[in-house]
Amino acid sequence: MRNELYEYEITPSVFLTGRNVTLSLRAINERFRLEAGHEYSVCILEFSRAEEHRFSGSGCERELRVTAGGDGVLRISAEFEREGMYQIRIYYREREGFIGEFRVYALGEDLKGLYPYRGDFHMHSCRSDGNEDPFTVAANYRETGYDFTIISDHGRYYPSLETREKFLIDKNDESPLTDMQILCGEEVHLPLNDLHYISCGNAFSINALVTPNNNQEYMGDDPKGRSTGGVCPPTMTREEFIEMIKERSKSVDREIESERLSFAAALWTYEKVREGGGLGIYVHPYWMCSTVQVSEDYFAYLYGKKPFDAFEVLGGENYFQQNGFQTIFYYEAKAKGMDCPVVGSTDSHGSTVRNRNSRICSTIVFSKANKTEDIKEAVKKGYSVAVDTISPEYRIVGDFRFAKYASFLMENWYPLHDRLCASQGTFMREYVIGNPDAERILRSLKGQVPALMSRFFEL
Repeated sequence: MRNELYEYEITPSVFLTGRNVTLSLRAINERFRLEAGHEYSVCILEFSRAEEHRFSGSGCERELRVTAGGDGVLRISAEFEREGMYQIRIYYREREGFIGEFRVYALGEDLKGLYPYRGDFHMHSCRSDGNEDPFTVAANYRETGYDFTIISDHGRYYPSLETREKFLIDKNDESPLTDMQILCGEEVHLPLNDLHYISCGNAFSINALVTPNNNQEYMGDDPKGRSTGGVCPPTMTREEFIEMIKERSKSVDREIESERLSFAAALWTYEKVREGGGLGIYVHPYWMCSTVQVSEDYFAYLYGKKPFDAFEVLGGENYFQQNGFQTIFYYEAKAKGMDCPVVGSTDSHGSTVRNRNSRICSTIVFSKANKTEDIKEAVKKGYSVAVDTISPEYRIVGDFRFAKYASFLMENWYPLHDRLCASQGTFMREYVIGNPDAERILRSLKGQVPALMSRFFEL
């Protein structure tokens, strides 16, 4: 975390362009309290603007004299015309006594009312092949700083329902215990299809439409165990599904039969995602099992036909062939006019640091709210970036505009945000194991992150 974040708070730090903004700088460490009535020198440097002097300690075109108020707060009024990051350098007097460098970000009007939420669209619990129960998985990722997650167990929708119920998340996506959002979903595995596919926020389970299925271990075929509203499309037997896919595959223009069948099943899956109002995500095409999951030729065909809403450009492995190849493919396809929304996920099968890949990737979504419908809408519009945290030197994949903004957030917002999430995640875990004080503490912590967000962002 940058030194200035330990010593001062500057609010708002993110705001809209083309208007006069008053930035308030106050010390959060008594040692660094600003001197009431003293005039400070304020230098404002825009990253994208050409100027004669750009180096620290040199002059800048926009320099102000600002007097600290009686409350020790320095209020800086200025207009920020263009989108991007600005450096605010504060000196005790002109070019003497450097106080610190503070960073703020101006956003275009089209991003008005959109806030960043960081999360994961692909992870597993012990309900399939993960290590921990789904409630602990959610708690552990909240402790790490995630705003939302989805328990996307293999062939099972019900673990996401269980997790929402555990943390008292209602049909309006509200909980009295946590500000974290748990999205409903599953990893879809259907006959004749080797592709791995995430259905996120769908109103019903797609796996459970073909019987027998793993989701039946929860409540049989009861719609309450495989949907959010108790309404599901009719089921079919495995044999009926196979016959239907074989018939549909006859119109697929691929030479290899297995690919024709796979694509027909993927397309049927996507139709069910759209029917249920979900978000379809194609995941890890360069995952190395015995070989890459699908041939490069077939992957290119899928990407062009796009039976999904978003592409998991960064996934749960740390070797270059997966995330590196996927990233290069994404940018080359984008250059050819084949744009696609992106997400990043851990594909976590263990939510603690014992799993070296448990914190490997994530998604930042720019959304109206931390709600299922808003998150899905934002991703579908392309308002998301994938974040690679394999090493401390993070990288971001997505549109350059959003990548620059996300980089600012990674260094200036999330260090503050994550400290508050840590305590909430800890007591979510305590709540899961039955600590009698945990619910009371969670209720007291509820709302702290939104309160910080309201100070940091003026959108």
